[in-house]
Order: sequence, then C-alpha cells, then structure tokens
Amino acid sequence: MQGFVYAQAAAPDAFGMLNSLIVPTMLIIGIMYFLMIRPQQKRLKEHRDLIAAIRRGDTVVTSGGIIGKVTKVEDNELQVEIAEGVKIKVVRGTISEVRGKGEAAPAPKAKADSPKAKAES
Repeated sequence: MQGFVYAQAAAPDAFGMLNSLIVPTMLIIGIMYFLMIRPQQKRLKEHRDLIAAIRRGDTVVTSGGIIGKVTKVEDNELQVEIAEGVKIKVVRGTISEVRGKGEAAPAPKAKADSPKAKAES
C-alpha cells in the first residue's frame, strides 16, 4: 500500500488577508477622489468666487436661461434688468454664468450669400 501525500497550502495569516482587502479598496477610493471628487470641489469653489464677484453692470445668465444686466446688488439677491424697464430679483445662487460688463452673447455668423453680408462688404 502506497500512501499519497497531498500538499496543503499553509493557512493564510491575518495580515495577508487584511492586505488583500484593504489595499485594493484604498486604491479605488484614491482614484475616485482624484478623478471625481477633487475636480467637482474645484468647480464649486470657482462658481462660488464667480458669484461673490458679481458687480453692478455685469451681464449674467440665470440657471433658468434668463440673460440680463445687474442693476442692484444686495446680500443674497440681485436685481436684474432683462428688458428696458423690466427688472426682476434673483437669488445669487441661481446665477450660472457671468459674461462680464458689455460682453454680449456671440452673434451667429452671417452667410456670404445673405443681403446683409453683401451690404457690409
């Protein structure tokens, strides 16, 4: 009778099991921080600075798409003129973009065949 000897793996130690779980988890958390969380925090800080720097005369765009010129600045609200004689109050947090003083929306390009383009030539 010939006996067979089977090799058994040694029982894994606690440190090896801990490393096999914690190290990959920490790597995933680190990658997510640098790819997702940090850029979002940077954008939020830039937006906060942008809103804090709004002055009278700036052209702003609200999150609802309303474009107007700031006529009055208060602590948490702005008075925005959206048309001649039409003024509305908006909360600072609803401002999505500041276009600056006198900076208008980009004009659509005129086609070369249009009469307006020929008249300007």
